[in-house]
Order: sequence, then structure tokens, then C-alpha cells
Amino acid sequence: MSHLTDDPQANYRLFIDEIKASGLVWGISTSEGWVVCDSEEYEETDVIPFWSSEADARAHCSGEWAEFEPQSITLDVFADRWLTGMVKDDVLAGPNWNEELAGLEVEPADLAKELLD
Repeated sequence: MSHLTDDPQANYRLFIDEIKASGLVWGISTSEGWVVCDSEEYEETDVIPFWSSEADARAHCSGEWAEFEPQSITLDVFADRWLTGMVKDDVLAGPNWNEELAGLEVEPADLAKELLD
């Protein structure tokens, strides 16, 4: 059962706290790549959703994403490679989106700052 709520700010704080504690970030992918969603806030902008727990990532591996599997990324690799690349590619992060895929869309540089503080 997910511990995410309808409060995007609370889910974001949980994302930061749990990642700092575990050292792992979770996304969902196949051999062809990672899940990427259209931004709800910005036209022609992509968002990659990430979760702070494997269970919450796995909960999204159904329906149109049934072929996807949770994949972990170490915090170091996430901060150094992923977020840097996302800045270059103008892609946002979707931290701890809930079951309805609702949540914040965060600039990768802002997320990196928060994680490395």
C-alpha cells in the first residue's frame, strides 16, 4: 500500500527525506527506456517520474505501463548524471507522483540543490 497522499508538497518532502536516507531513487523502465510523461504545466515539456520507494514505483507498473519494471538509481548517479542531463535536455522531474500521477513538476537543478544540501 502506498504511503503517498493527495498533498504534492508532502509527497515531495517524503521523496527528499527517503532518498537521503536510503541513497536510492526509483524509476520505471523497459529495455527501450524510461517512462516519460507530458508536462501538465508546460507545453512541449517532458517529465520523468521518480519515486522514493520501490513499492510506489511498482504500483505504477500496470495498465499502459504493465511492461515496465522498477529500476533503482543511486543518489550519487541521480544527482551527478541524471539531473545534470535533464537540465541539458530541458526535462522536469516528477517526484513521488501518487496513483493518479498527480504531483509536482520540479526543475532538476532545484531538486539537485535540495538533495545535496
